[in-house]
Amino acid sequence: MTTELIKTALTEALHPELLEILDNSAAHAGHAGARSGGGHYHITIVADAFEGKSLVQRHQLVYKVLGDLMKQQIHALGINALSPSEQN
Repeated sequence: MTTELIKTALTEALHPELLEILDNSAAHAGHAGARSGGGHYHITIVADAFEGKSLVQRHQLVYKVLGDLMKQQIHALGINALSPSEQN
């Protein structure tokens, strides 16, 4: 399942304090991305790796970790990436 692949990749690469993955694929049934096999996901991740990084840099880091999954398994990805100091 793609959510497990996302979880494994992000956990191994970023060692997050918190990782939540929502699979919104069912809400997009019939959408072009759903027909091609890519799912719709939203992640909330809290990790030291995001400390001092801009929003763009954080997203780039997540995309780099999920690179191969972004080609077919993931059609859309919402990202809420925080450093531990921002989690409050």
